[in-house]
Formats: sequence, C-alpha cells, structure tokens
Amino acid sequence: MAQSSTPDIVYTKVDEAPELASASLLPIIRKFAAAADITVDTKDISLAGRIIAAFPDHLREEQRIPDDLAALGNLVKTPKANVIKLPNISASVPQLLAAVQELQSQGYAIPDYPETPKSDAEKEIRARFDAIKGSAVNPVLREGNSDRRAAAAVKSFAQKNPHRMGAWNADSKTRVTSMSEGDFFSNERSITLAQATTARIVLETADGETVLKEGLSYPEGTVLDATFMSARALDAFLDEEIEKTKAEGVLFSLHLKATMMKVSDPIIFGHAVRAWLKPVFEQFGARLKALGVNPNQGLGELLAKVAGEPDIMAAIEAVQAERPAMYMVDSGKGITNLHVPSDVIIDASMPALIRAGGKGWGPDDKEHDAVCVIPDSSYAPVYDEAIRFFKANGALDPATAGTVQNIGLMAQKAEEYGSHPTTFEIPEDGTMKMVLEDGTILHAHAVEAGDIWRSASARKAPIEDWVDLAIERQRATGYRAIFWLDAARAHDAELIAMIKPILEARGVADRFEIMAPAEATKASLETITKGENTIAITGNVLRDYLTDLFPILELATSAKMLSIVKLMQGGGLFETGAGGSAPKHVQQLQQENHLRWDSLGEFCALGESFKFLAEVRDNPRAAVLGAAIEVATQGILDHGRSPSRKVGEPDNRDSHYWFARYWAEALVAQSDDAALAREMTPVAEALAVNEAQILAELAAPQGTPADIGGYYHPDTQKLAIVMRPSKTLNQIIG
Repeated sequence: MAQSSTPDIVYTKVDEAPELASASLLPIIRKFAAAADITVDTKDISLAGRIIAAFPDHLREEQRIPDDLAALGNLVKTPKANVIKLPNISASVPQLLAAVQELQSQGYAIPDYPETPKSDAEKEIRARFDAIKGSAVNPVLREGNSDRRAAAAVKSFAQKNPHRMGAWNADSKTRVTSMSEGDFFSNERSITLAQATTARIVLETADGETVLKEGLSYPEGTVLDATFMSARALDAFLDEEIEKTKAEGVLFSLHLKATMMKVSDPIIFGHAVRAWLKPVFEQFGARLKALGVNPNQGLGELLAKVAGEPDIMAAIEAVQAERPAMYMVDSGKGITNLHVPSDVIIDASMPALIRAGGKGWGPDDKEHDAVCVIPDSSYAPVYDEAIRFFKANGALDPATAGTVQNIGLMAQKAEEYGSHPTTFEIPEDGTMKMVLEDGTILHAHAVEAGDIWRSASARKAPIEDWVDLAIERQRATGYRAIFWLDAARAHDAELIAMIKPILEARGVADRFEIMAPAEATKASLETITKGENTIAITGNVLRDYLTDLFPILELATSAKMLSIVKLMQGGGLFETGAGGSAPKHVQQLQQENHLRWDSLGEFCALGESFKFLAEVRDNPRAAVLGAAIEVATQGILDHGRSPSRKVGEPDNRDSHYWFARYWAEALVAQSDDAALAREMTPVAEALAVNEAQILAELAAPQGTPADIGGYYHPDTQKLAIVMRPSKTLNQIIG
C-alpha cells in the first residue's frame, strides 16, 4: 500500500513474536484508521532490517532498503512524530551472527562479522556491525522521558483474575550477591558541567598516551560520569561465589544485560564463563584461543568449538562435576545460564525468579533455591531487598496489591544505556582520563589490563523534563512519589542536587521522597501490599528494571504495560511492552502453528496514539477511534479473549478477530460521530454474522508446523499466509 511521505502514525516493523502478530493486526488497524483518513506507515527497525540497511554496497539494487532507524531518529525530534514502537531485538553477538547467517542463506551478500578485525576493510565492516549490536534502537528513538504504568483495565483484570504466585519461605536459601569493592558503583565519579565543553578519553601508559575517543560534546548542565570495574576484583568475586554456592547446595545463576549493555556486560559474562571453567582455561588456554573460543559469546559456542577435542571435553566434564548445579534456561535441552549471553536478561530473569518464590530450574528439571550473581552493586540492592521482603512477608497477592507506576529518565541517551561508545576494555595498565577541551582532567582512574571503563552522561534538559513529568504525574494521581536516588552514589548525588531546587521552586517538595534503591524497594512493596499505589521516579536502568519487576509481580507480565514517551519536541512515542519471551513464542508457531503472543500492549499503545493524534492534528474522529479501542480492550479482558498458551486453543489471531469485532461494535454504539457509526455498521455486522466461520478458519491450521521463511527475516508472503488464515476475515478487513 502506498503511504504518504508524512504518515499520521508510524508502526514499527520489529522481530520475533511482535512482528508475527503485526502481520495479523496491521491490516485491521489500517482498515479502521482509514475511516478517519489516518495513514499508518511502517518503518523497519528489526535486527535483519538494520543489517540490510547497513550494507547497501554489498547488495543487489532490489535487496537494498533505506535506513529506517535513522529516518525515525529524525522524526522523533519533530512535533509531527506519532510512533508506535514494538519491542525489538537488542542483539548480542550470537544473535547478530545468527541473523547474518540467515540473511546469507537467503541470498543476501552480507559480509561475515569480523570478531578480530585486522585490515582497515575488516575494521570498517566491524564498525557497521557494532552500530547494530545491543541497544542500538532505543537511544535513537527515545527523545523523551518515560511514563509507564498498568492501564486501568489491565490492572483491574489482574486483581479480579489473580495469577499464580510461587510460595516464599522464610528459610529460603535464595539470595542476591554483588561485589563489595572494585565495581562500577564503588569507582564512580560524577560532576555537573558548569559550561558547555568538548572532551576526549585517553589511556596513559608507560609508553605514552593513546586517544581512545575524541570530539565528545556536552552542553552546560550535563551530569558526566566515569567509572570502571576491576577485572581482578571481578574474577575474585566470581571464584568466591562459585565456591560459596556449592557449599550452600543451591543453584548458581548469573544475571546481566548483555543486550542493552552491549560492550560491558558481554565482557563480564565472559569472565563468568572463564571462572566456571577456570581449570580448563588454565590447562588449555592456548588451544582454546587457537580454536577461536571467545568466552564472551558463551558456553554454548565454546562447547561447539571444542566438540572434536576429546581431552578438552573430558576436562570440561570433570570441572562441571565439581561445580554447583547451574540455573537452567532450558533444562530439557541442557541449555545453562552461561550458554548464551542474551538468554538471561536480568530485568526479565530476576522478576521471574522472585515471582516463583525464589526458585529457578536446575539441570534435574526441578525447582531449587538459587544464588543470584549480579556483579555490579548499583542496582542489585533492588532485587536483594525484594527477596528479603518476600522471605519476611510472603508472596505479593495480585488480587489486592496496589500498583507501582514509573517515571523514567531516558531521553537523549541518558545514563548507562548511552555509554556504549565510551566503554572500553583496558588493553594495558595505565591511567584512564577524561580530558576537557581546555586541558582540564575531569576524571582519572588508575586501571589494569582487562578492566572495564566507561563514561556516561545525562543532560540538563532531559533531567528537568523528567522532574516536570514526575510533578505532573503525581499531581494527576495523588500517589506516593519516590525518587529512587542514592546519595552515596556519585551520579545520584549530582541528580539530587539538581532536583531539590526544582521541587522547591515548584512548591511541591513536600510531595516527594528521595530514597536509595533498597530503601525505595521496601517502601514501595509495603505500599502496594496495603493496596495503595506509588510512583517510582528513576533513572534509565532502574526504569528498565522496575517496569519489568513490578508488572511481573502485579500482572504476571510486563508486555501489557501502557508506556507513553512524551517526546521533548512535542511528538509522541508509544511503546508496547517487553518481548523477553518472544523467542519461545516463535518456536511454538513454527512447530505447532500457534502464536501465544498477547497483543494487549499493542492495543493500549494504539488507543493512546489515536487520542494523541486527535489532540495534535485536531482530528475528532481519531478521538472516537481511540475511545472505542479502550472499549474493545476492555472487551478482550472481560470476555477472556486473550491468547491461550496451548495449541488447539484460541491464539493471537483469534484475539485480533475479537479486537476488530469489539472495536467495530464500540464505534457503532457511540453517539459522538453518527456518520462513523453508520460507516462501521456493515463491518460490525459481518464480523458478528461470520463468527463461527472465521473462528473455524483461524483454528484449522493449528497443530501442524508453520513455514514463515525465516526467524530473523521471515518471508512476507509466507508470513501473511500463516498469520491471516481466515479468508472470510480477510475479505471483511481487506
């Protein structure tokens, strides 16, 4: 369908389960939007799409696609932006390699990923790939701060239909552990810039000074940090925790975010793999290197590369026998916590373990207590305090629990998630320095080879916007409002010094509290346990972590959250929740032609997008469509039309039928726009009259494998056939 160069709504093309669902849902959205002359275009920010866009010079003309991420990055800096952003892959290296291999098999001449680039050409190719890895999308699109909460209908449904929670025992051995020294928290230094400046990052060694990064530019008022994690301290910590875990007789588990923190966390993950197989690396280090083993890419790849080396395999088995049992990603397939860096993502894995009563799956396919290793102590106290709270008080009751909303500082690459270009693994002992344009040494750290050093920043305008957003949200709700900031942390101390005067100037200082993360966790859990509500006002990483932790406890999932980003230039970005379980959903579709992905997050975002469009474009019909979406969403919940997990039962495609039907019926029933009601009457009637036929056609393919032509880069026509199996529904929708 040809679309306007300036569409009213941009719906992102992404990956995995959300993208499969889009093949079914987007035609419905476009059908209804057309009734209000609203154009809905798509922009490809999928991992495969970003790879293809990065290598036009390697491809045939018909294979090339534009850089949609760059185009969206420009759009979100304008008042015209109205973007619905679905969860996309933040790629680890193994995911990147898999996507490249799939594209190559489809005839795309994408170059191989150079793990150790030597020539200038290989370095240039590696630079293109590095721009795709990890959290490459969110920092580009998030030109505003986050207002994330459970929609009223979703929260009400969760209270009326509480999900199962694992039981907590006071004698549970599950615990969180993190480094007490030598980590990012303990080494952090921070300062607020008194004036705009440029800076460079240098490593000074006995042989001289090497410039690692230059031309960095920061406006006045930027909070600028630098810190490092000691490799020596990290290794000692990991060795100690492996031995302690074995003595305690519980599972060993590592929780990182090697996707978003695409430079630092894969390195930390590699240290854990080395620590786990320490005797093997000590004995066979040279051979492992010759075989191309990179522990940063996980135990799974290591085992594949040494499969033909019986003496190394025997040594690995001997070490494994001496280690504690490991937390499993898939015990049936033998996939451990250390197999793939992107398999265990802290903001999904820790809430799941906490929801399960502190239990994780072991290699015996049974649940056990676990030691949760979170090396950096910056945010580990949140999970530690949550576990302590539930040991003392028992599991949260979703039927009576209040809610924790979140106002998150994330605009303009705020804080750690913007640190990828300024994160380095130190090649040799020396001093890392951040030097300003006038020669002033802003930050300096004595470092050793292997240490992980990073700089991060948060700009003044986003910080002020974040505080204003918090004031606005607290005023609208009257809820208890807490800034999760630790005065003992260098960065947080700078933020506290900035926000206190703003709150006082606005005359609202008495409505807000400031607490360190552990204290704020306890206070928030106490509040919602009483059935009351609170607002967590947090930085970027905590925004990410908390908007999984509390929704998973309250709603059983974070995919159903309402996430509104008020872009600083006046536009709107509407995010649709998390996609952490998306890979399993795709696998089930391929094996059984059943998609259990729940599009409730998309429904909520869509309603907000239409309402926003009505305001900024003066389109009253868009407001009517948005209000009807809320009615339809409520209908999905009230009538139990969400997808089932089991093959043979209603799935994502069925829920889209019911969404379209409830949406149409709500438009017919409304009285604000009589012409629109008349226009949608035939659609509503056709959907109702043909219910049995449509549902039968949707159910018919289930139970047999589905061919979508690829995991990372599905074939569009094959995907449409799989996701739109009802000819009757297709004729009604078009």
